[in-house]
Amino acid sequence: MKVLVTGGLGFIGSHTVVELQNEGFEVLVVDNLSNTSLSVLDGIEVITGKIPAFEKLDLRDKDKVQDFFKRHNDISGVIHFAASKAVGESVENPLLYYENNINALVYVLQELEKKNEASFIFSSSCTVYGQAEKMPITEDASIQTAMSPYGNTKQIGEEIITDVAKVSNINAILLRYFNPIGAHPSAEIGELPIGVPQNLVPFITQTGLGLRTELSVYGDDYPTPDGTAVRDYIHVVDLAKAHVIALQRLLNKKNIAKVETFNLGTGTGSSVLEVIHTFEKVSGKKLPYKIVDRREGDITSAYANTDKANTVLGWKAKSTLEQALTSAWKWEQKIRK
Repeated sequence: MKVLVTGGLGFIGSHTVVELQNEGFEVLVVDNLSNTSLSVLDGIEVITGKIPAFEKLDLRDKDKVQDFFKRHNDISGVIHFAASKAVGESVENPLLYYENNINALVYVLQELEKKNEASFIFSSSCTVYGQAEKMPITEDASIQTAMSPYGNTKQIGEEIITDVAKVSNINAILLRYFNPIGAHPSAEIGELPIGVPQNLVPFITQTGLGLRTELSVYGDDYPTPDGTAVRDYIHVVDLAKAHVIALQRLLNKKNIAKVETFNLGTGTGSSVLEVIHTFEKVSGKKLPYKIVDRREGDITSAYANTDKANTVLGWKAKSTLEQALTSAWKWEQKIRK
């Protein structure tokens, strides 16, 4: 079966392409290369022995999206990653996020709506919960007012998909990720931020190598055990495998609703300082860091109740925080050689 992966050369997308190819899917990747590199294709080929078909495409260009789907009318499923994803940047440049994250989604769905049936996996986020009222967060937790334009685009995206599924032959699964980290154990692919990293772990690994002079910890006055923000850090390979399972669920018509939602996390919260100290342990490096003001759009705590994904999907995160950070450090060292 042919599967389209949008944003398939990005961090989570590339790891999902690997898992899809390992399961025998024919994979077609589109990416506008705004936050990644063509060299990722080489890493995918080394790991799987096969290079996926690739087209450079900006999904904000409606005409090109229409042309793409005309030429590839045999796509069975779509996994949609293509989106901008930095909370801080979205606060500073909201229109970029609304254009990129909403328009691209709409144009892809418009093409899928023309098909007799279509399976659609949406890369969503735990940011849709805002600051949830209680931990761990279940899929039934109320959707709070978004804390950032990025979070709002994920909420709006879920609403759009739900509305479209009601009146079309599209079946969808919304996957709400917590905090993906790590890299493929081969160190052939991993997180490849362009410019200053917006996420914690690549900033940690770059600081560990001396590329950054010190790490900024945004706030130590949160109501948490050590005062720093708490997140649920999930290994990217575990996350990628969940996408394949979700897609197979739709293709095999095992879904019990037109739109299903699953949290993807480990079920354990780790503070920023815990992540820093765990990295120091696995790398043997002492990390210089300073406490700075809280960052706008950040929440205090978020970690998942994963019971639904564990029981309904039959998926469970297997890697520890130590294993994820070890793989991220191995990847960082490799790409800086």
